[in-house]
Amino acid sequence: MNIRAVKIEDAADMNRLRTMDGVRENILGMISERVTDTEAFIRNLSSNDHMLVAEIDGSVVGGVVLMISKMPRESRTAGLGIMVHADHQRQGVGRALMAAVLDLADNWLMLKRVELSVFVDNNPAVALYQSMGFVVEGTKKFAAIRNGVYMDEYLMARYRM
Repeated sequence: MNIRAVKIEDAADMNRLRTMDGVRENILGMISERVTDTEAFIRNLSSNDHMLVAEIDGSVVGGVVLMISKMPRESRTAGLGIMVHADHQRQGVGRALMAAVLDLADNWLMLKRVELSVFVDNNPAVALYQSMGFVVEGTKKFAAIRNGVYMDEYLMARYRM
């Protein structure tokens, strides 16, 4: 597995991941998302946005994005989003992506806080995040729709003192 910075050429693979059964439901993706939307997202990443992908045998099987707050007083805080191909979940891809992006956050960007949200019933993801130092700060009720049902999300964060 190779962890590297995203390239515009990864847009088709990333779009496939975002719309894939077993991924889309947990990342707020939509089946109707277009490759051009993914290309635009990649092109519009700023110097405060850091996106890494996991590549196996030439195919992107996961991605993580770290977006530093653009508000001056929150400049040591970033939001994190991650996704892993359905066939590669629970095989260390998510852990490798998290380790790489948290190394970036801690040792290169000197961030104090990294935050994310996760559906309360996504137990494997919650366990991964907790093992990487994230704690549940609260529950966002009726946060998003998944498969026709309003779902709650945990708000989680990791602090570097």
